[in-house]
Amino acid sequence: MHSDIKNRNTLQRKLVLETVRNMTNHPDAEMVYDEVSKINPMVSKATVYRNLKLLAKQGHILHIPIPDGADCFDFNCSPHYHIKCRKCSRVFDVDMPYQENLYQNIKNYRGFVIETHQIVFSGLCPDCK
Repeated sequence: MHSDIKNRNTLQRKLVLETVRNMTNHPDAEMVYDEVSKINPMVSKATVYRNLKLLAKQGHILHIPIPDGADCFDFNCSPHYHIKCRKCSRVFDVDMPYQENLYQNIKNYRGFVIETHQIVFSGLCPDCK
C-alpha cells in the first residue's frame, strides 16, 4: 500500500509539473489547480499547492513572490526578472540581463549572506494602457 501512495504522489507531482510547463503565463496556484482539475478532477487543491511548493524547492519550477498579489510559478528556472500589470495582474518576463552582482550595491548587509534576488517591476501592460 505504501508504494501505491508514493506512486500516486509521484504521478500527481508529474501532472502539476507538466501543467506549469505548459502554461506560459506565469500562473498562480489557483490557475494551476484549475488546469490540473480539468485533466484529473480527483487531485485536490491541497495536493496541487503542496506539489507546487515542493517542485519549487527542488528547483523544477520557479516560485515568484508577487507584491500585493498571488505568488506565481514559472517553468523558466534561469534567473530573470518579471513585470506585473497593476491593472490586470498578469505577470510577464522582462527582457533584461540578470544582474548577478546587484548585491554589491547594498550598503549594509546586516549580517546576511546574499544568495539570490528576485525583482518584480510594476506597470501597465500593452492591453491595459
